[in-house]
Amino acid sequence: MVATPTELTAAGLARAIRDGDYSPREVVESVLDRIHNRNDRTNAFVTVTDELAREMADAAERAIEDGDPFGPLHGVPVAIKDLSDVEDVRTTSGSALFEDRVADSDSPFVARLRAAGAVVVGKTNTPEFGLGTTTDNRVAGPTGTPFDPSCVSGGSSGGAGAALGDKLVPLAPGSDAGGSIRIPASFCGVYGLKPTFGLIPTVGRPNGFTNDSPFTTNGPMARTVEDAALAMDVMAGSHPQDPFSVPKRDDYRPAVERPIDEITIAYSPDMGTYPVEPDVREVLDDAVSAFERAGATVDTVDPELGHTDEEILNAYYTMATGRWQSLIDDLEDQGFDPRGEDRERLRPYLVDLIMDADEPTMRDRHRAEIVRTDVFDGLQDLFERYDLLVTATLGTTAFPHGEEPTMIDGVEIEPFRGWVLTQPYNLSGHPAASIPAGFVDGLPVGMQIAGKRHADDDVIAASAAFERQQPWHDEYPQ
Repeated sequence: MVATPTELTAAGLARAIRDGDYSPREVVESVLDRIHNRNDRTNAFVTVTDELAREMADAAERAIEDGDPFGPLHGVPVAIKDLSDVEDVRTTSGSALFEDRVADSDSPFVARLRAAGAVVVGKTNTPEFGLGTTTDNRVAGPTGTPFDPSCVSGGSSGGAGAALGDKLVPLAPGSDAGGSIRIPASFCGVYGLKPTFGLIPTVGRPNGFTNDSPFTTNGPMARTVEDAALAMDVMAGSHPQDPFSVPKRDDYRPAVERPIDEITIAYSPDMGTYPVEPDVREVLDDAVSAFERAGATVDTVDPELGHTDEEILNAYYTMATGRWQSLIDDLEDQGFDPRGEDRERLRPYLVDLIMDADEPTMRDRHRAEIVRTDVFDGLQDLFERYDLLVTATLGTTAFPHGEEPTMIDGVEIEPFRGWVLTQPYNLSGHPAASIPAGFVDGLPVGMQIAGKRHADDDVIAASAAFERQQPWHDEYPQ
C-alpha cells in the first residue's frame, strides 16, 4: 500500500508519480490541505501559493500525458524561503517595508527547481532580512518548532525547518550566512546542508559581490539525506551572474549509498572552545558511535582554531556588520527612510544590529580577516588528517520564544549567537550539515558534520550512513 503524499519523502513522491500511484494534482492538493490545516501550529508559511501550485501541478500532469521527459523532482512540492524570489509571488524578506513586494523573476536555484519539475506551494517564514538565529517578524510573527511550538524554530530558515518537521512539505531549501540552515535543522529535527561556498549560486544586485562577507550560500533542507542530495543535484552549478559560483563536479545522489569504511572522523562536541550543555553532549557522545557501526574510524580530538569562540564570534560580527549596515543604503535607494519615518517599522533587534551599531573600521575588518584566516588554517590542518569533523550544531536545544539563553553549562554567553557552533564554516567556506542525533526532554539535538571544501559528497555519505544506523523518521509529531 502506498503511503499518503504527506508521509512520503521527495524521492518517494517522485517515484510514486513516475509509477502512476499519484498524480501531481493529487499530491499538491494533499499538501495544500495539510498546510491549511496545520500551519497555525508553527506558523511556518508566510504565503501559500494555492493557485500557482495547482497551475504547476496541472502542467506536470499534462507533461505526463504527453509523454514528455520527467525531471528528477517532477510534481514534488517545495517551499521557498521568503528571502528568495518566485516570479509573481511576494517576497517580504520578513520586513513590513516589503509586505506587498512582488518578485518579477525567479532566484537562480528556484528556476532550477522549477526546471526539474518541482511545484512551488508557498514561501516560508524568516526573520527580518534573514538577520537572526530565531524566526520572528512584523509580517507573520514568530515560528515555533513542531516538537513544541512554544519554543523557537531557529533562524533564519526557521519557517523551512518547521514546515519540514511538521510534514507540511518534503523539500524546503534555506540560506546560510552564519548557520541559518543548520540552526533550524537542529531545532526542528530535520536535515540541513550548507554546501561548499559557491556551489549553489546566489545572484545579488546591484552589488554582485555582496556574498563575500561572510560566506553566504543557499542549500537544501529536507527530512532525509536522500532528498537533500536530490535537491543538491538540481540546485548546484555555476551561474554567469554569480562571481563566486563554481561548477558542480559530480552528482550527489550516489553518495547516499556509498560505504564510509575509508572515512576518518574527528569528533569534538564543543569544537575545542564552544560551551555545550551536558545533556546535549551526552546525546552526541552516544550518537557518534553510529559512524563506527557504519565502518568509519572515529577519533576524539581537540581542534586548534587559534581563537576562542568569543573571538570567532566577534570577528564574524565585525565582518557581517559592514554588510548588514549596507542595507541602510539599499533601503534608501529604494525610496525608504530607515533613519527617519521608516525606522519605527523595523524591528528593534534590527535597529540595534545595523542602525545603532558602530561601523567597523578598516583596521577592525583587517583584524577580523586575520581571525578568519586562522580559523580556515586550523580547519585545513585538521582536514589534512581527517575527512570529517563532527561536533554539536548548537550548544542547547530549542528555548521558549523571547528567552534567548545567557548561559550554557555555567558559562556566560552572548544571547543571540553565543550558543551557535556554525559560524566557523561560513568564515572558512567548508561544507557542513546538521543531522538529527537524538532528543533532550522531547526536543531535537542536531549533530554537525563538516568536510573538506568541495567534498560535499563525503558529508552526504556520512550523513546517510548515520541515518541508516540511527533513523529519526518515526519521531516527527503526528
